[in-house]
Amino acid sequence: MAAQPSRAFLAFVQEWSGPVEQALLELLPPKTAVPQRLHEAMHYALFPGGKRLRPMLVLLGCRALGGDCKRALRAAAALECLHTYSLVHDDLPCMDDDDLRRGRPACHKVYGEALALLAGDALLTLAMEGAASAGAPAVAELARAAGSLGMVGGQVEDLAAEREPDRHDLARVQWIHDHKTGALITASLLVGAHAGAGEAGPPAAALGQLRRFGDLLGRAFQIADDCLDLTGTAHELGKNPLADVARGKLTWPAIVGLEQSLATARQLAAEASLLAAMVVAAASQGPGPGPTLDAAVGLLQDAASYAVERRR
Repeated sequence: MAAQPSRAFLAFVQEWSGPVEQALLELLPPKTAVPQRLHEAMHYALFPGGKRLRPMLVLLGCRALGGDCKRALRAAAALECLHTYSLVHDDLPCMDDDDLRRGRPACHKVYGEALALLAGDALLTLAMEGAASAGAPAVAELARAAGSLGMVGGQVEDLAAEREPDRHDLARVQWIHDHKTGALITASLLVGAHAGAGEAGPPAAALGQLRRFGDLLGRAFQIADDCLDLTGTAHELGKNPLADVARGKLTWPAIVGLEQSLATARQLAAEASLLAAMVVAAASQGPGPGPTLDAAVGLLQDAASYAVERRR
């Protein structure tokens, strides 16, 4: 991946990581709440966290459209709850059967399969409660992205592809990536836009451009993730490398190789960067004060670069 870090986006992450963690603690019931073992499992799955990419994208969507990120913190916590639920379920023996997550034993290895399943269910439900702080359109956006037409549908096809190696091609892997990973990345940005817009709502044109940006970002991110499975270490990834190869997963490198996959990820990130100015320009036409254009555009562009530069 590229040698230079994405400084603007990483600075943004550093600025907001503390508030995001606090928002998560405020959204979650305490570990001592009954049933205590369930709430302990939920906290175990969430803390310490991974990249916290999706909550940061919520705040980025808010910032890009000129909103106050403080208004989007509860919604940002909701996205991390939903993402973490998906990881807890993904790791179960009936799914991807992984023992390691975020650098330590997966939730079901510590709390058992039944309680891990229920902890994931509880996190999913809690995510909808948190997203409600951004209004009904945000909840609808998140529910669509997380359900059968989005992430869950992508997971179903991902599992099916393991049993159907004769049907491995780029069209199928792209469909899986766009649904299993991309849908929630795009939804994160859009939920943030709704959270920061208030009752008037974000400009429709800005939402459309932000959706296009998110779709490209999500695709680039997942291709980079496929490549990291081949090149990263367990320490960097927080999970076992080469897991996709071991399970015969349908990935971009499995179809076109590592170098072509990296080139495609970079090209998609570049296309997303080109859209950044259009996102912010569309937002500046809406009601209320516009964002600081150069800073917002640069932040979106740097997030696109981060998607393919990261090492975890």
